[in-house]
Amino acid sequence: MADVLVIAGEPSGDLHASVLVRELKARHPNLSVCAVGGVNLQQAGAHLLFDMMPLSVVGLAETLKHYGTFVRLLQWLVRWVRVYQPKVICLVDFPGFNLRLARALYRAELSKKAGGSTSVYGYIAPQIWAWKAQRRFKIARWFDALGVIFPFEVDCFADTNLQVSFVGHPLLQQPNPFRYNPNGSLLLLPGSRLGAVTRIFPLLKEAFGYLKKNRPSLRAVVPFPNDNVGSYVKNNLSPDMKTCPLSELDTGVCGALMSSGTASLQVALAGIPGVVVYRAHPITFFFGKRLVRVPYLTMANLLLKEEFYPEILQDTPSQAVVIAQRMEAFLHDPKDACVRFGNGAQRLKEMLSTPPKHSAVEDVERLLFGIGNG
Repeated sequence: MADVLVIAGEPSGDLHASVLVRELKARHPNLSVCAVGGVNLQQAGAHLLFDMMPLSVVGLAETLKHYGTFVRLLQWLVRWVRVYQPKVICLVDFPGFNLRLARALYRAELSKKAGGSTSVYGYIAPQIWAWKAQRRFKIARWFDALGVIFPFEVDCFADTNLQVSFVGHPLLQQPNPFRYNPNGSLLLLPGSRLGAVTRIFPLLKEAFGYLKKNRPSLRAVVPFPNDNVGSYVKNNLSPDMKTCPLSELDTGVCGALMSSGTASLQVALAGIPGVVVYRAHPITFFFGKRLVRVPYLTMANLLLKEEFYPEILQDTPSQAVVIAQRMEAFLHDPKDACVRFGNGAQRLKEMLSTPPKHSAVEDVERLLFGIGNG
């Protein structure tokens, strides 16, 4: 038997889940934790059953390429749960897979909601406020509890009987790798999934080239979050670019050209000027523009309710040129940028610093042992 099984299918989820597992293991050293995730969960003390990071994808077209693998993995996990009977399964973000797994466990009568012995806990909720709001009723049917990382998300489930708690945003519980320095290099953040990086990094490199025409002394740094991305970046650097593991970034940056993922919120929380770049598979982009019901892609913009960080999408003519122009405006007046983005960072911290009722660790403890909160 196992105590906890953690499923994290993306680099950010792997990182956030590792913090939870590390604290759980510190409180309960004999706890048996298995994981389907990545190296961060393994280093936190979980027994890694399957490395999900090579399969980390986003978008319809990208997911279809790995559809058969995801189906086989889901079927294998249901069999694994039947044999090893974990007390708690912690599903971390990655809704395209994790919601299907929760449904499969319910249909197999393995989850508590279906009369089984395994509690299903969701950590970092699907963004039902962005699209597919009706998913909340399925989540309420299949999950025993849910820990959300934005205070407003609790109200999104108000018309269900699911126990939903704001557990604090994990980025505020971790050191921020980024800091602002108007005299530093330009930060390039193409993302953490290799498929997305191969589309976005050439665009960032092209925009950097345009910026250098007016700023010959400008340098760029490209921190990479994992080895797959690191290998690609190292083989595609241009002059005046350097790269390093994200954990070894030790210099301040004057601005950022970045994808719209988790790292963009870290940049915003550090008060760094920047431009958000988006380029997906054409099929993903086509359907995304028609299905997503929010005005912005970037979490900082959604929280601040304005296009605080310019978002330059792939249907923008001369996309790289426009990216460079928007970034140049911030680099041209660093004093104004420091005030503007510093104020934005403060607003974001105030929004996300709402004291949580309890932590995700306490949620899991309650499901494991009946302790932590009522």
